[in-house]
Amino acid sequence: MKNIFVEDFVKYNGRKPRVSITTFGCQMNEHDSEILMGLLSERGYEQIEERKDADVAVLNTCSVRENADKRFFGTLGQLKKIKEKNPSFVTCVCGCMMQQQHIIDKLKSSYPWVDVIVGTHNIDKLPKLLDNLIDEKKRQIEILPEAKEIIEDLPSERLFKHKALVNIMFGCNNFCTYCIVPYTRGRERSRNPKNILQEIENLVFDGVVEVMLLGQNVNSYRGKCDGEVWEFPRLLEEINKIEGLQRIRFMTSHPKDMSDDLIKAFGRLDKLSKYVHLPVQSGSNNVLRKMNRRYKADDYLILIEKLRKEVPDITISTDIIVGFPGETEDDFLDTLRLVESVRYDSAFTFLYSVRKDTPAEKFKDQVDEDVKHERFNRLVELVNQISAEKNAEYVGNVYKVLVDGYSKTDANVLSGRTDGFKLVNFRANADSSDLIGKLVDVKITNAKTFSLEGEMLLG
Repeated sequence: MKNIFVEDFVKYNGRKPRVSITTFGCQMNEHDSEILMGLLSERGYEQIEERKDADVAVLNTCSVRENADKRFFGTLGQLKKIKEKNPSFVTCVCGCMMQQQHIIDKLKSSYPWVDVIVGTHNIDKLPKLLDNLIDEKKRQIEILPEAKEIIEDLPSERLFKHKALVNIMFGCNNFCTYCIVPYTRGRERSRNPKNILQEIENLVFDGVVEVMLLGQNVNSYRGKCDGEVWEFPRLLEEINKIEGLQRIRFMTSHPKDMSDDLIKAFGRLDKLSKYVHLPVQSGSNNVLRKMNRRYKADDYLILIEKLRKEVPDITISTDIIVGFPGETEDDFLDTLRLVESVRYDSAFTFLYSVRKDTPAEKFKDQVDEDVKHERFNRLVELVNQISAEKNAEYVGNVYKVLVDGYSKTDANVLSGRTDGFKLVNFRANADSSDLIGKLVDVKITNAKTFSLEGEMLLG
């Protein structure tokens, strides 16, 4: 296949084109970026970190939070300055935001320096669109309204040698009233389990010891294989059998799909991490109903009780939205009471932000911004207090830590995660680079709100 962009660039510059990819959003977006870089690397592009030194900048966008929108447009403004200094600089945008027509219209009218626009359903077309940009000498836009099929065997450039992100499904059928994802990612589509197992086996052969299974609603997985439907627990069961794999994680789960069989898997499967991220969003039944979450607070608490009965020391995190339309002080107090009852190891807390074209956009009883922020601060204070107390329980105990690399602030400190996904920083020896990707015993010596500190045990 003729590679017009790269061939043309090398001809005039005497080197490979350099590409920088900036990712906004969740692990799904992170993995999409890994795939994008894999596709571009195969075509002769070289990856660098700094956008200002790149020849091609790719922004992979997220539509879930308003803050991600602001960061994206702010970054586009920075790219304009680079373009003014270097007219040959190429800007590409992709991801969830590109599935929204009002965003496309805004880019068309107000951001003429954006050269390529591609959606979530056809990111594999980016190299071809770059070729077309050179060949046709005009802006390239290709957005598919919906996904037609799951494309297998796409290359990826992983961030880590020893762990990998693995998509097992795409899209979402839940239609929470605050969320745009079903409209940007489409309906749920589960990969064939044989393809997933083969991908993980290949990853293990390449040195991977931990996989993170990804999906917008990962525990609603229903893959078809030889006329049978595999639900998520069965897939986990088969992945657990893969020799050489040491840890299995998954993100993100929905309480309505947290089946008894899946809960029992935490106690039954030795490679399945004893950690679950289970978004509650609110402790108020009134708010949960308006969010279309399809469970009540008591239902959620029963799930927590079952999980802790199966694995008493399981680590649990969550998502909570503050200031959803119609949320009263009593509703918010219900959320605080639920947090106190569950005692999460950590929680991702968010101020509600209006997402265009969602049902909640049209709700009349929007909460005042000052009230939102006041409630948010109270919630964060409680969450952090509990996180610090939970982490303090780890001091003096020894845990297996999968070493991810060195601290960004101290080259003598290694960083990694426990089975329960606790972040651990510990002092390293000068010759410790061979520990990256390995499981080591670390005794916890100090606890902070968001991390643990320790010392590695020798032998």
